[in-house]
Amino acid sequence: MPPTSIQSGIASLHRKENLSERIYNDLRERLQRGSMLPEERLVDKDLAAAYGASRMPAREALLRLVNDGYLIGTSRGFAIPTLSLEKISDLFEVRRLLEPQAAANAARHMNAAAVAELTAAMHQARAAVAANDAHLMIVANMAFRNAWLSRVANRSLADTIARFVDHVQTIRLSTLRDPVARSVVVEGLEGIFAALVKGDANQTRVRMAAFLAAAERVFFSIRKAELDTMSAVKVAP
Repeated sequence: MPPTSIQSGIASLHRKENLSERIYNDLRERLQRGSMLPEERLVDKDLAAAYGASRMPAREALLRLVNDGYLIGTSRGFAIPTLSLEKISDLFEVRRLLEPQAAANAARHMNAAAVAELTAAMHQARAAVAANDAHLMIVANMAFRNAWLSRVANRSLADTIARFVDHVQTIRLSTLRDPVARSVVVEGLEGIFAALVKGDANQTRVRMAAFLAAAERVFFSIRKAELDTMSAVKVAP
């Protein structure tokens, strides 16, 4: 089987200790950056060869990524999840119920380290918009989300939100390649950032709710445009 997009940049891991953990961390980062195409498959033996490892640690890493929601198992290997539009709409509703409250919780427990992480992520996001850099925007968005989620004191709530990683990834990769969407996202992050840094739980809750509503509108607007284009191509003489 030819190497997938995600395998093409992999370097062998020569140190033997905890190979499964290192493969898992490397693959997760690559998946978060959108390095794998929907039609591609990861096969444990091919992945092991790419990392210079045995098959078992590669398979353990892949199964962890399935458990986290980054991948699903198929008859031909492991693939990134494909969510229907109905499923995406349902999960947006769940996120609107959970994430504003979780962000408010985070605002009450901010510390200097979290503020520094959020600040760095905002610098990246602004730079991404200025440079029209989709990849940097994806990285910045991921860093911002991880920073505020790390400050949610209710770990059951944070862990529940973390289970929607497939939804977050679908939205992130579908929207942040669009320049207009990147501007909308940065504007929303600016508001959340200001409220979090102030430790204002009420404002954080309101701004997170507004951010999710805007993200949903942008996603379905982009998706509708894609479907309209596909329909136009099909009926073209």
